[in-house]
Amino acid sequence: MSTVKHSVADVVVSGAEAHYFGRLADGFFEIPRCLDCDRHHFYPRVICPHCGSDRLQWASPAGTGTVYSTTVVRHKDGDYNVCLIELDEGPRMMSRVSGVDPAGVRIGMRVRAAIEQAERAPLVVFHALEPRQ
Repeated sequence: MSTVKHSVADVVVSGAEAHYFGRLADGFFEIPRCLDCDRHHFYPRVICPHCGSDRLQWASPAGTGTVYSTTVVRHKDGDYNVCLIELDEGPRMMSRVSGVDPAGVRIGMRVRAAIEQAERAPLVVFHALEPRQ
């Protein structure tokens, strides 16, 4: 486990989280893969949530996935979507689909990951692979 600390959005993180956010800052999207059960997981941890092994390796996912669920958040500065994306490798992660009207994001929509620099830290967002409707 890494003891290096990385500051993200005024929060200090360490270990697997520090590695994840540090790699995002370098422009790489990586998630842990267990060397014993060969399954990926997200959110980064030091123990596999599937089999309990601590033999983990960082892997670059294909970056493609499917919108598993979505909702529109109404805000005075403009509406936006919050989605649960199921990566092709299996894990699900909370994010958003950029470049699509929030009401146009649909369950089952195919998406591709991209790293965007947010105000305080880089984050993974998704873009639709389907033509916009």
